[in-house]
Amino acid sequence: MRSQSESVLEHDGIYRAHKARIVGLCRLLLRDPDEAQDVAQEVFVRAFERLRKEEPPTVWEAWLVRVAINACRDRQRSGWWKGRRKNVELDETSAGSVPSSEADALARERRTQIWHELQRLGTKQRNVFVLRYVEGWSTSEVAEALGLNPGSVKTHLFRAVRKLRKAMEF
Repeated sequence: MRSQSESVLEHDGIYRAHKARIVGLCRLLLRDPDEAQDVAQEVFVRAFERLRKEEPPTVWEAWLVRVAINACRDRQRSGWWKGRRKNVELDETSAGSVPSSEADALARERRTQIWHELQRLGTKQRNVFVLRYVEGWSTSEVAEALGLNPGSVKTHLFRAVRKLRKAMEF
């Protein structure tokens, strides 16, 4: 039996190791930093409940990412979320710091434009794109996580990439 202080240290270590990635993933999927924080908090509550009741997963990161994806999907499916048309901009801190040269300024502008266009994608296209290209998952892993067939994943991915490329043409 673990002591309470050992449990707290384990919880703290899991939280510190994975918080940034889970919050970032939720922000990409939900397009709302406040909602992303709330969903990420739910993910860690579930993780700590699992630690208390069951065996811990062998790979925390993979388990937390799957829980985060499912929690974001649940949030997106809710009637409250569907009726809400809040389109919060991702802050530009993820796009980098103040540019020091013209090349840096152009790269920063390009990243900002990509993030803006990513926000404009439909929910399924954005989710598929983020999981496939940002998270690096295979088509079959994306299909399983989102409850789609691989053909649908490929279709949504193709459309997302086409929209992003078209928007990025100068």
